[in-house]
Amino acid sequence: MAIPIAILDCDLLLHGRGHKTLDRFDLDSVSDNFLLTQFGFPRGFILYLVELLREGLCRRTQRSRAISPEVQVLAALGFYTSGSFQTSMGDTIGISQASMSRCVSNVTRALVEKAPQFITFNRDLSTIEQSFREFQRVAGFPGVLGVLDCVQVAIKAPNSEDSSYVNKKGFHSVACQLVCDARGLLLSAETHWAGGLQDTVVLERSALYKELQDTEQGWLLGDSRYPLRKWLMTPVDCPECPAEFRYNLAHAATREIVDRTFRAIQTRFRCLDGTKGYLQYSPERSSSILLACCVLHNASLQSGLDAWTLERTEPLEQPKSLNQRPEDRDSQAEDLRRQLIFKHFS
Repeated sequence: MAIPIAILDCDLLLHGRGHKTLDRFDLDSVSDNFLLTQFGFPRGFILYLVELLREGLCRRTQRSRAISPEVQVLAALGFYTSGSFQTSMGDTIGISQASMSRCVSNVTRALVEKAPQFITFNRDLSTIEQSFREFQRVAGFPGVLGVLDCVQVAIKAPNSEDSSYVNKKGFHSVACQLVCDARGLLLSAETHWAGGLQDTVVLERSALYKELQDTEQGWLLGDSRYPLRKWLMTPVDCPECPAEFRYNLAHAATREIVDRTFRAIQTRFRCLDGTKGYLQYSPERSSSILLACCVLHNASLQSGLDAWTLERTEPLEQPKSLNQRPEDRDSQAEDLRRQLIFKHFS
């Protein structure tokens, strides 16, 4: 005799039929302040996200009682901005913690699919000239295409206890190599690196490195952990004249933009803030969440929101200089930097 199997709805069991369920949550029923407080973004941007991701989210939830795109987006934003799957967040929008997890997975994948649309290093002539003007207004440093940094996001120890994810500070993390423009818009975000890799190794293995080898106009700015290259200007290690000091000051003031940008991202998306805990996922899924937050940062900035509204202001960590072997030095890059200092900072 066949025994019928009932497919149970965990949200229905959790909340009952009288609760505000998946299909009934109405964005119009809550205030603008509620949305901003609970989900970190204003109503207009949330509605924009829902439409942007609707096709991808519907494609992943083609089943009975599918969670609506609106609720999926709210669940994911609630996690990204709070950093937790607390029951109170599920109660806010009427879903279980298990459903919260599915929503975050779906929205994260949908946002990662949009990364090429929102994070692009456009190097056409008009974009380059605009970049030069905007960066030069910051501190007078000419020819800047973008500012570079490699940041760490804390994660739980992988099941394999892979030591490659233990960074120089002794905790497990994924590394993210970022480049941003003068407004804090991300031009490049490679989030899939093991935290134990040195910044120089990440750079040399990155898609960005290959892309910039043929750059003939302009350069990135990177701190002293990076090697000096024709397309990557670093500080003078031991400045000996006023021009070199002025160069270093302008370099630091300009490069600070990428530090400010990532601090703002961590503050808005508290799931990335290591002071609040660490991401409870595998390195691969943590990297995807990090990239999704980078996409949201750019999408919000392109929608007119302020990149640095929520920026923290803790002092910057001073990087240690790269111990570069003589054979790794780039004499052409050293000549170029000397010419730059003489022409613009003397």
